[in-house]
Amino acid sequence: MSTLTTTAETPAAAAPARPAYKVTGRRVLASEWVKLWTLRSTWITLGLGLLFLVAFGLIAASRYKSGIDSGRHMDRDFADATGLSLSLFGTNFAQLALGVLGVLVTAGEFSTGMIRSTLTAVPRRLPVLWSKATAYGVVALAVATFGVFVAFLFGSHIVSGTPAAMSFSHAGVVRSLLGAGLYLGLVGVIGTALGALLRSVAGGISVLVAALMLIPGLISLLPSSWQDNISPYLPSNAGEAMFALTHDSTTLSPGAGLLVFVGWTVLALAAAAYRLVRSDV
Repeated sequence: MSTLTTTAETPAAAAPARPAYKVTGRRVLASEWVKLWTLRSTWITLGLGLLFLVAFGLIAASRYKSGIDSGRHMDRDFADATGLSLSLFGTNFAQLALGVLGVLVTAGEFSTGMIRSTLTAVPRRLPVLWSKATAYGVVALAVATFGVFVAFLFGSHIVSGTPAAMSFSHAGVVRSLLGAGLYLGLVGVIGTALGALLRSVAGGISVLVAALMLIPGLISLLPSSWQDNISPYLPSNAGEAMFALTHDSTTLSPGAGLLVFVGWTVLALAAAAYRLVRSDV
């Protein structure tokens, strides 16, 4: 009887306490980094962006070389091309791939509803946006910078011995290549901001394409006096100024183009942050 009483009165063994993990910016960033690389779309779209950068640059350089060798008449814009501009011909295509992936990084979670779990784990919300933008921005910057240097390395070899021949030692070439990589990296950040702002993959991609490609075409229909005051400050035109080798009175300098494009990036992130904090998921 005493044995039973002793057994009944013995307190149950306490369960081992689970370690308390504090939500920090570094841990949120690490989480978003892991999520980024577990998506199949990340590998596919980054591969497409790199392919567009290198392949279109080499195609443009090869076409220029064949035109020079054959003596055929070429369009003025193509005839005045340089090894740098030919190598960066794929930038306009790569920006779509990298920008679209940026939209998918954020809008994809809203579409599937996984964002609820993410924001439950990180109630303050904003660290999620900063971490997504940082993680993908760094990846897009690295891929784009690698791509433009590879494109120029092989493209300059193709046009060697022609009027467009250039090398890394030419003034402004390295600066332009780094500017192109930075531009594409920031396009990726803008994509993540649009995805978080609009919470729709289709909507984010539509706004991205409109801002980078459609609006500049519409502005060209305005009177020339209006174009001169508006066109240089559009996102795509300011971005092109970052990596253009030469400039004139109708374009921004590389430094001014960088400031304007960073301003557009900050504006997109600020709008996304405001909606993320103020509205429910």
